[in-house]
Amino acid sequence: MSKKIRLGILGGGGDSLIGVLHRVASTMFDRYQLVGGSFNPSLDESIKFANQIGIPTDQIYEDLDTLIEKELELPVDKRMEVISILTPNFLHFPMAKKLLENGFNVICEKPMTTTYEEAKILHEILKKSDTVFAVTYTYTGYPMVRQMRQMIAEGVIGKIQKIDAQYYQGWINPIIHDKELRKSTWRLDPEKSGISCCIGDIGTHAFDMVEYMSGLRVNSILADLNYLYEDNQMDIDGTVLIKCGQNVKGVIRASQIATGEENNFTVQIYGDKAGLKWEQENPNYLYLLEEDKPLQVLKPGHAYNSELSLDGTKLPPGHPEGIFDSMGNIYKGVAKAIRHEDYDHGEFPTIIDGVRGMDFIEKAVESHKKGNVWVNLDKQ
Repeated sequence: MSKKIRLGILGGGGDSLIGVLHRVASTMFDRYQLVGGSFNPSLDESIKFANQIGIPTDQIYEDLDTLIEKELELPVDKRMEVISILTPNFLHFPMAKKLLENGFNVICEKPMTTTYEEAKILHEILKKSDTVFAVTYTYTGYPMVRQMRQMIAEGVIGKIQKIDAQYYQGWINPIIHDKELRKSTWRLDPEKSGISCCIGDIGTHAFDMVEYMSGLRVNSILADLNYLYEDNQMDIDGTVLIKCGQNVKGVIRASQIATGEENNFTVQIYGDKAGLKWEQENPNYLYLLEEDKPLQVLKPGHAYNSELSLDGTKLPPGHPEGIFDSMGNIYKGVAKAIRHEDYDHGEFPTIIDGVRGMDFIEKAVESHKKGNVWVNLDKQ
């Protein structure tokens, strides 16, 4: 068996939820060993955190530049092989760029950058390097999401004729109505978050999932975004009509002011023979809807599921798998790619997903600002 992949992490220190998610996910299949990184802007805090989670401090660094310099001085069999970027959005691009230019594999949180232009630059750099780049659109790792993708590819629902993706949260509702509180979150700061809050944060998840599950590309969109207050520069709610190839139309609805909602992400895809529906808050159930037949509920771990779904299933039927497992499946796919093993291209989102996600965000804002008009996405 290959030696574990040496993993470094940027950001994700303290009580960061995303930090815990990535660290736990990386351990699931015994493919990675977290060896260090820079978890906080303060070196002392990073060292303190390293001690807290029980890893050595000899590869804990003050910042990215120091990390790259010191790591490249180490023998190849000692240095970090892949770096996960878990920082706020505005740091994704400069960090990913430097890492790629210095030969490191990268796992990056979404959105991949703060601008479409930055995303395209990273893509061009990656083309010239022999490295792996993954973007953590986490939900693509769920076994029943992968099962839905495979069933659609095999024609179970027939020709797709309607797509409906909804991602509703309510977390920003207590913040948005207070002018001072609005200044307290980096999500509403365009300098740190980019030009979009809701579409950039969760709408891009729905967009990626639509393309991942359906196998189609979204060609054009029409967006109507909601800012609620004139002094708020960032959308916190929006509806986006989509047109795909093969005359397929649909809608992406995203909101962070859906009062009382937690993480209500649902994708429904209907064909001329059947429909499939998946809900993130009940991720182990995939619903198959057919005319004149009882509703069927498919669950993970059973032999009737696809090889891709079963590969991402860790427990016997009846044992729920959740978001940590989903992220773990993405990390496993990246490990296979780094070690040049055979893998299914549905195992982890690539830089193309990141580039298309940034194009979607910018075109959604453009569509809204131009008076809710149709705009075309670029082809990647």
